[in-house]
Amino acid sequence: SWLEGLGLLAWGNLLLKYSFTGQYKLLIHPNYFSLVLGSGIILIVLGIIKVKSILNNRLQDNREHITLFPPGLSSSLLLIVAIAGLIIPPKVLTSQTALKRGVGDLPLTTIQPQAFRTATKPESRSLIEWIRTVNAYPEPDVYSGQAANITGFVLHLPELPDNYIILSRFVVTCCAVDAYPIGIPVLLENSRSNYPVDSWLTVQGVMSAETIPVKDRVDDRVVTEKRSVVLNARSIKTIPTPSDPYSYR
Repeated sequence: SWLEGLGLLAWGNLLLKYSFTGQYKLLIHPNYFSLVLGSGIILIVLGIIKVKSILNNRLQDNREHITLFPPGLSSSLLLIVAIAGLIIPPKVLTSQTALKRGVGDLPLTTIQPQAFRTATKPESRSLIEWIRTVNAYPEPDVYSGQAANITGFVLHLPELPDNYIILSRFVVTCCAVDAYPIGIPVLLENSRSNYPVDSWLTVQGVMSAETIPVKDRVDDRVVTEKRSVVLNARSIKTIPTPSDPYSYR
């Protein structure tokens, strides 16, 4: 049917759009770029073949077919989904997703501990490189005095003092569905209310080992102290949301 041909063409165009605009990085790991691009091209070719076949045979086949579902229902649904994808851009994962997926323990390291060595200078480490390093050598005092320059989005954890934010980022292994958040506490000179949730910051400062009073999530009258690596902010710059906002494994 026409809907099948249009559906193939729409999905092919959607995948090509994601490929050429880079939006596919918001949905899957960049390693799958060639797969997305190749699939888009194949779907467009199949769509063109289907449309040509319909044009050539539209007067030759007048037989009636009995189907379980209304004719073209599945093709219509696929076409509608593809059109919606062309109109509505994919969204970057936010702090709400990070909280739902388990951010909250200090240090915020959900990557499994692994042997990790890096010759990268501390001030050149990305957020995921800092997390890997802390996981491999989890003694906070080791990092005191090391310079850091980290980019991420803002999380406000209600159990932390008002002068702390979490600078966070999602790590993608395969696709956005399996993305998980990582983050480092940032000690501010003022209230975190100056830095809205989900805003993107580049923070420069010095790492230190701090004992942080953490409120219980059920009873905020109960406070425990947790020692963690903390970034003492010296310079904070608000930046636009990056076109490639995730880290990858």
